[in-house]
Amino acid sequence: MPRHGRGFDTEAAFEHLSRRDRKLGAWMKKLGPIERDPRWRKSFDPADALARAILYQQLSGKAAATIVGRVETAIGSDRFHCHTLAKIDDVGLRACGVSGNKTLALRDLAARELRGEIPDLRRMSTMDNDAIIDALTHIRGIGRWTVEMMLMFRLGRPDVLPVDDLGVRKGAQVVDKRDEMLKPKELLERGERWGPYRTYASLYLWRIADAGTAVKEPTKRSQE
Repeated sequence: MPRHGRGFDTEAAFEHLSRRDRKLGAWMKKLGPIERDPRWRKSFDPADALARAILYQQLSGKAAATIVGRVETAIGSDRFHCHTLAKIDDVGLRACGVSGNKTLALRDLAARELRGEIPDLRRMSTMDNDAIIDALTHIRGIGRWTVEMMLMFRLGRPDVLPVDDLGVRKGAQVVDKRDEMLKPKELLERGERWGPYRTYASLYLWRIADAGTAVKEPTKRSQE
């Protein structure tokens, strides 16, 4: 059974994308190389990562970090999984600031992990992207985008294009100088030429979206 390594050759990705897409390549050369993400080398617990993703949803980083810290204190652990989450009841989670919907999502995650439905890193290494997405999006509160972020930033899969991400769509709009953002289906078609390094293309599209927004911001004139 083929195994998927974590991470990819960013230099090869840079050269490939520069050749395949001149418009994107021009932006890439302007922004410079994006180095390998150090998280690709670090081990992690998928269940813990998903629990944290649930807790961070729709909150500012500071607010979410406060709630996460409270839950860690309540369970006496800095790892979220079925056994540690069993140490706190729903009332305790609510007291930590966890919403009702997120409490239900955490309970569903824990139950699925206990049943062996959450693949660990070893098992994920034998699964393709679609199989991982299918396995994890059955969890309450976990959507495709959340799993795609895990694939890109934790597992280092080279060919992920999150077509529903507004930043990626905005970046593609800037590259092509379009009046409107591409629809997800259009972006999927546009990204065919970026394979097998659509993850690396996405990293640039996020940066291009930020750069394009900065360029369009009006400059305040100093009053003389």
